[in-house]
Amino acid sequence: MSPELQLPQAARVFVSFVALLRANGFAVAPEQTTAFLTAIELLGPRHLGDIRQAALATLAPPPERRATFDRLFDLHFRGSEAVTRDDDGEDDETVRLQEEGRGDEEPLLSDDANESGLAATRSEALVERRFAQLSPGDALRRLTREAPRRLPRRRGHRRMQARRGPFADLRRTLRDSVRSDGEVLRLGHLKRRQRPRKILLLIDVSGSMKSRTEENMKLAHALVQAAPNVEVFTFGTRLTRVTRALRLKRREQALSAAAHLVSDWDGGTRIGDALQAFLAVPRFGGYARGAAVIVVSDGLERGAPDALRDAVARLSRRAWRMSWLTPLATGPGFRPQTEALVAIERFVDDLVDGGSSASIVAHVLALGRRRVA
Repeated sequence: MSPELQLPQAARVFVSFVALLRANGFAVAPEQTTAFLTAIELLGPRHLGDIRQAALATLAPPPERRATFDRLFDLHFRGSEAVTRDDDGEDDETVRLQEEGRGDEEPLLSDDANESGLAATRSEALVERRFAQLSPGDALRRLTREAPRRLPRRRGHRRMQARRGPFADLRRTLRDSVRSDGEVLRLGHLKRRQRPRKILLLIDVSGSMKSRTEENMKLAHALVQAAPNVEVFTFGTRLTRVTRALRLKRREQALSAAAHLVSDWDGGTRIGDALQAFLAVPRFGGYARGAAVIVVSDGLERGAPDALRDAVARLSRRAWRMSWLTPLATGPGFRPQTEALVAIERFVDDLVDGGSSASIVAHVLALGRRRVA
């Protein structure tokens, strides 16, 4: 007999609400689902307020996501309009990519995850990951040391005094002329200030990249600490913004916080859908405008290549420069062989080696040598 037939009809509406929470990034354990059903049975609720209180007490949504929890509750039990994400808020950081078959089905357990990491899969596995407490390697120390002066910069709108520049500093010139009885002895110059360019880092955390996930996350933390305008997202079967977690100064605390945010470690690969979801959220898409976009992924796409090609084309038009770093690029004469990498090759500025922290750091630091615009 299937689990659906064994589940009492009256309990399905409550179990499907738990599934809805999971689909929108809430971490709910099976024990909490059981406690939720037990609380409802004990309360004998007379109205939805009792059910809401039981859900808050047993499912324990994070305080910063309480508003999202309430919207999902109203959607499910009151039949209100579909929940829309608040693009200006900071509480919705995860976008679901892959739909479940039915609301009352349990997600895949960690035992069903891609253990080998040698092949790309489409299915989702919700896994909690822990990072080892290791000292930073030479590549990360180099990034921390050289990033402030070697990361890409752009011309700002404000101007500053300079010995030579395209703009005349009339205010300083007139002020200096007062000291020489109104005679202009030297014309002052101005030039535009240079500001750090935005960097957008998109990290593939699917099963086929599991051997590189930990090192890539450490590198992301080092980059966030070294530069002021860095945004970091992970993607697999979900798209998750981990920038706020990586802003914590201590690396162990930052990676632990990121590990709790991301729930699709070592699972399936939906690169095209992830990039499409990124562009569909205006707040997220704005991070790419004029930025150095760096995608760290092997490009082993299990979804439609057309979706990936269209998303990369749109993303490259917004970006200042778009780089795709893949472990498959083992040398300077690399030519893409997979269908996904062949489809996106003409839209990316760089398709280079991303198989080690040293190669990624070298590429990131080399971006500063590009023409400032």
